[in-house]
Amino acid sequence: MIIADRKPISEILDMVKEYKKILLLGCKGCVTVCNIGGAKEVGILASIIKIARKKEGNPIEIHEKTVERQCDPEYVDIIRDIVEDYEAVLTMACGVGPQFLSERYPDTRVYPAVNTTSFGGSVRHGVWEERCAGCGTCVVHYYDGLCPVARCAKNLLNGPCGGSSGGKCEISKDTECIWDTIVMKKIKQGRLNDLLINRPAKDWRTAKDGGPRRSIREDIAI
Repeated sequence: MIIADRKPISEILDMVKEYKKILLLGCKGCVTVCNIGGAKEVGILASIIKIARKKEGNPIEIHEKTVERQCDPEYVDIIRDIVEDYEAVLTMACGVGPQFLSERYPDTRVYPAVNTTSFGGSVRHGVWEERCAGCGTCVVHYYDGLCPVARCAKNLLNGPCGGSSGGKCEISKDTECIWDTIVMKKIKQGRLNDLLINRPAKDWRTAKDGGPRRSIREDIAI
């Protein structure tokens, strides 16, 4: 899933400081799972903004709404009949949301209330970690299902590096060396020689450097 963090309240307040009436739009997708942008979080943020503005003597009207997803046109279209009633839209979706909204409603000012951080999942309650870099050519099967592209600080495909010590990465004692984990797993399974196999260079053409990427399913595309 996509992992995100809510922006600092001071930054959000600065974004909407000139407006008297805004639409605060949540998303029931990934940001709901990581407790950042669902209906509950929309309500909390709306209250915080209203209280802060009231203290300033500059009250604001906020309409709260949460759609199924902000990354699909059919759900973005749900607000078509009301979007012009507001001076701006403050979205709590990932970085895709404000872009879809801006493209769909070019005359509307759209602001992001969250920072999108990574693709990952929950490792324990209230903690989410990156697991995928979205490079487009997955090779985790070479590394026993563990991704060195996303989880190695240097993106090494032939680690570990000299900075690894005691199973930890040199960048932080709280960061595991994923290459140590890979090696130890292969030793345990008696397959360490897997790492001696001369494999072709990874195809990086599917990664981000070539501009915006597009996936097309010919069987369902209209």
